[in-house]
Amino acid sequence: MKFFIDTANLDQIKEAQDLGVLDGVTTNPSLMAKEGITGAQNIKDHYVKICELVEGDVSAEVISTDFDGMVKEGEALADLHPQIVVKIPMIKDGIKALKYFSDNGIKTNCTLVFSAGQALLAAKAGATYVSPFIGRLDDVSTDGLALIEKIRLIYDNYGYETQILAASIRHTMHVIECAEIGADVMTGPLSSILGLLNHPLTDIGLEKFLADYRKGNS
Repeated sequence: MKFFIDTANLDQIKEAQDLGVLDGVTTNPSLMAKEGITGAQNIKDHYVKICELVEGDVSAEVISTDFDGMVKEGEALADLHPQIVVKIPMIKDGIKALKYFSDNGIKTNCTLVFSAGQALLAAKAGATYVSPFIGRLDDVSTDGLALIEKIRLIYDNYGYETQILAASIRHTMHVIECAEIGADVMTGPLSSILGLLNHPLTDIGLEKFLADYRKGNS
């Protein structure tokens, strides 16, 4: 499973990259605003900075909701850097845009997916990635992981190459459970990745080893 980090914070991206396990980055306008990055040119410049930090795909989101606007924005974003993946919302014109970009060799990430039917349409349109938001489904008492299972089954049934990018990851167990189900990618905060390091028996065992070493060398 690929590990993406969902942030626009360069320090967090660098920390994840330094671990040696980072495969890419996802961002959105809210994450940009959280870092105080506003204005079209500043946002574009920041995407380039992110691409220069990592080796994998970097999702950059369009703001337009009409076909022509999404195409214009998406082409401009794709021209920024070869690693850019154009992030398209799951709406009617978004499906049209996914097909257009697929036909023209531009990688895409279909975002705001909350049903198996939406994921099926995205795959039919040739999306590179589809992003079901499992944490937001959990927030409204719906099983987000069950959606990942349904999409995995459908894609496997028909050999769709669209990668399932489990988004809105909230914690480490989401990461483990998505890996068990067969999500191709997870994207979440740095804490969800670092949390995989933690186990009390590891801490206890290491302390015991170090204590015994100190005794033998005192």
